[in-house]
Amino acid sequence: MQKSLQVCAFGGFLAVREAARRMLAAGHGTILLTGASAGVKGYAQSAPFAMGKFALRGLAQSAARELHPQGVHVGHIVIDGGIRSTLHPDSGQDSLLDPDAIAASYLQLIRQPRNAWSWEIEIRPWVEKF
Repeated sequence: MQKSLQVCAFGGFLAVREAARRMLAAGHGTILLTGASAGVKGYAQSAPFAMGKFALRGLAQSAARELHPQGVHVGHIVIDGGIRSTLHPDSGQDSLLDPDAIAASYLQLIRQPRNAWSWEIEIRPWVEKF
């Protein structure tokens, strides 16, 4: 549990703090934090991971509210599904997330107009059950 909190929560805090210092000095910037569905809903046998990801989500939401008025956009992206790779090829049913499609979603979040910023998006394959 301690390692999950150190990596997900405290590591995220350190990254946001250092990035924010530089971006505030520049007057603009975007900080993106990658979460997981475990940060939005708990699962059996995953309490340490969920705790870390819930904390990261809280950090993102707080940082977004603090830094938004100063021109720094903070976004949290929930990855809710497996990611296709050479080790995990897709079965042809679009059941795994495409890394290039994930990157396009991140880029869309970065390019949002300032008058319509979102602090969080969820990315999942279309076969995901709600």
